[in-house]
Amino acid sequence: MAWSTRQLAEIAGTTIKAVRHYHEIGLLDEPARRSNGYKQYETAHLVRLLQIKRLSDLGVPLAQIATMGRADQDPDEALRVLDSELEATITRLQRVRAELAVILKHRAPAEVPTGFSAVARDLTDVDRSMLMIYAQVFDDDAMDALRDLLNDQPHTDADDQFEALSADADRATRQALAERIAPILQRQVTAYPALGDAESHALHGPGLTGCAVVEALREFYNPAQLEVLYRAHLIVTGETDERLDAEELVVDRTPRP
Repeated sequence: MAWSTRQLAEIAGTTIKAVRHYHEIGLLDEPARRSNGYKQYETAHLVRLLQIKRLSDLGVPLAQIATMGRADQDPDEALRVLDSELEATITRLQRVRAELAVILKHRAPAEVPTGFSAVARDLTDVDRSMLMIYAQVFDDDAMDALRDLLNDQPHTDADDQFEALSADADRATRQALAERIAPILQRQVTAYPALGDAESHALHGPGLTGCAVVEALREFYNPAQLEVLYRAHLIVTGETDERLDAEELVVDRTPRP
């Protein structure tokens, strides 16, 4: 008994297009042709097609099926590799489902890094954006410290004042706000040491990490806000910068991760 391409595909539960594709990539041998040019598939072709379809249904990539040989050869190693890959995929999907459950529970933005869903709703858009950048440039220790800080320390009036600070705020206002923020920064650095040693926790080296963070700060905050952060940083570290006395806005450091 010989079958046409259409009949073979129908018996195997696949499509003519799939059969032709298997021919093209060398998975299925071309059959003999009749005098009229039509292909005539034999039982061996059907068995091979069913083998390909079964392995494909199990998730084995077509390129890997080609290396597994024919039905009389042992496919155990390839199947063990596939099983390991599926185990990793299942683990990843379970983790994703757990994260989605937390996101839905807190109705949090989906884009925030893992572990920050519980606090994300209370953050500003700028805070969330910075958080995503931090997650890409700082290691797990720094991000764990930042997550603990956000969980443990509530939003303050100083935060509200900082967010509302206009670009043309006078020097006295900037200095006063820096003096309010500095003790908060000091307590944070003391409680979460990783936040005070950003260079040691930079994933891409202090140069690239610092550049990414500083550029983001400059993009998201106005000059007065940047100066407040810098002034607060100077207060915490005990450093001075005479340029500030000349009313120059100088922000060339990263006060905190």
